[in-house]
Amino acid sequence: MFGSKSYQLLPQSNPRTSRTPGLFVSGDSFSQPGYLSKGLSFDYIPNVSENDFSDSSQGWLSWICNQIVIFLVHICTFITFPITGWFVLKTVPNYQRIVVFRLGRVCPPKGPGTVLLLPLIDQWQRVDLRTRAFNIPPSQVNTMDGGLLSVGADIQFRIWNPVLSVVSVQDINVSTRMTAQNALTHSLTKKTIREIQTERVKLGEYLGMDINEMTRPWGLEIDRVEITPGSLLKAPEGAPSGPVMVPPSVPGMEGLAGPLQQLAMHFISNSSQQQESSVTFIDEQTPQTSIEELLHKVERVLSEALVNQVGACFQFDISSEDGQHHSYYVDLSQGCGAAGEGPLCGEPDVTLTMCEDDLLAMFQGRLGPFAAYSRGRLQIQGDVRTAMKLEELIKLLQE
Repeated sequence: MFGSKSYQLLPQSNPRTSRTPGLFVSGDSFSQPGYLSKGLSFDYIPNVSENDFSDSSQGWLSWICNQIVIFLVHICTFITFPITGWFVLKTVPNYQRIVVFRLGRVCPPKGPGTVLLLPLIDQWQRVDLRTRAFNIPPSQVNTMDGGLLSVGADIQFRIWNPVLSVVSVQDINVSTRMTAQNALTHSLTKKTIREIQTERVKLGEYLGMDINEMTRPWGLEIDRVEITPGSLLKAPEGAPSGPVMVPPSVPGMEGLAGPLQQLAMHFISNSSQQQESSVTFIDEQTPQTSIEELLHKVERVLSEALVNQVGACFQFDISSEDGQHHSYYVDLSQGCGAAGEGPLCGEPDVTLTMCEDDLLAMFQGRLGPFAAYSRGRLQIQGDVRTAMKLEELIKLLQE
């Protein structure tokens, strides 16, 4: 991200510059004269854009006392330097900065290299400037056309101002996660299922702009946002009934935008509809099986050998066609194993979210676990490799 260039502070938002509004940030707010100006709860934030860390509220008597204390500490440090050198000298790598509070007042960030920290009067905190990433877990979103969609996001961000990241927010990681999740939910409620399906790249760019407007006063910048839609829990109003799935992201298609992306998603949608129709045709030729009957079959094939081979607990969150949600479990971690309806008493190793038809198709061998996961019809919380061990149980059911 930074390369061989020296670290430079990015300019703060300027109310005079023109910016493009995002999905739910109105354009009128950019033209207001007091936008991002000093006042309200940001009075304590220094003017870091000009490297002006002075505090005009400090009186001359307080300034003289501070200088006397700092001078005395400098003298004591140099007199006892062979001993204090182990405590006052800190090595800062190129991807970090140290924010120092000297007698409670913030100083310019120090580093990289070897920096001097005075004992007793300096409090300091390291700040990592490298790009980091986090995942917004799939959450239910009510779209504008009346649908219910399970959607998450992958977000990459970095700290461009270490001082603001320390003085403006207590826990920047937690605050960024909450802000991104709320922005994702609010922005997608103004979109339809079709728009989320075909314009995910553009929506990710707009969502990054929205989050940046809220996190820039914290010294944080969002680099990339990728929306990851999952299964459609409730079809939009006027759409045909049945379990409808949103096609997952395709590798190599993230850079497409506009008509090219819509054309590619059109072909993917058509191929997905053909696959769904083929599965429906097979269902008509095979007798319908309920989940209760499937659980009885699973209980008959459970054994200690299967438990030793798999060694994991599986929780299934199933959504039926009528919109109801049910929980089932398969415990292959101890004894001879167990299966039944309801949540597990303990914490499952893997949680699988899918619709009822796909669950039956998977355990009947008509839909593989990996194929369901790659098509977006199966959502996995936990280790994917552990979830794929369900194939051992499926093989026993087919014998």
